Amino acid sequence: MKAMILAAGLGTRLRPLTESIPKPLLPVGGYPLIAWNLFLLRHHGIIEVIINVHHRGEVIRAELGDGAQWGMQLSYSEEPVLLGTGGGIKQVESFFEDQPFVVMNGDTLVDLDLTAMVLNHQSHTCLATMALRDDPVVEAWGVVETNLMEQVLAINGKGWVSGQPRQSVHRRMFAGIHVIDPLLLRDVPKGENSSIIDAYVACLEEGAHIHGYVFSGYWSDVGNPERYAQVKHDVEAGLLTLPT
Repeated sequence: MKAMILAAGLGTRLRPLTESIPKPLLPVGGYPLIAWNLFLLRHHGIIEVIINVHHRGEVIRAELGDGAQWGMQLSYSEEPVLLGTGGGIKQVESFFEDQPFVVMNGDTLVDLDLTAMVLNHQSHTCLATMALRDDPVVEAWGVVETNLMEQVLAINGKGWVSGQPRQSVHRRMFAGIHVIDPLLLRDVPKGENSSIIDAYVACLEEGAHIHGYVFSGYWSDVGNPERYAQVKHDVEAGLLTLPT
């Protein structure tokens, strides 16, 4: 299985730090932020990874190279104009060779059993599997509603599966990690900026099966200076350790 790490964002909320250092390369525990997810993928046997880049993309390329130093095979997708999560994934769909693949955000740190998540995806006849977690302020992140079987019914109140009661059984947040079947990208416009969530909603409205994989391990985004400081503190405290 192959993977993509989304790393083309501008990191505006972390300025001035990100004016000289692209967000994926901010140091955490002695390694670039993005390396934590690269090592997580490698730990679970995924070594072929494509990374989309925009802001200071040449710096990211120079730092990470082809991944050989970590026993990985890294390639890059240049986005002179930002394409969003949907357009960014669509641009590299040929990389996945019509096989299911993993997508992760480049600005999150997470303790997740990717092997179990992939096996869970393979055990269901579904178009995609979304990593979900409970959060006391779930509304701040966006609500994914699922039934008792963890089938996704709606995302941010949109895409209700036909025939399902319009009430939530579980309300969780999407952790930004998913296993995707290429069919999900069928109607995503190529070369245009779009959100992958729009593709999810459209598929739900057509009755597609989207599954939720619930986990309880560590998760944090690095979206602003306060959260960046908290992540560094958590790593120093041993709340998250580097996958090997």
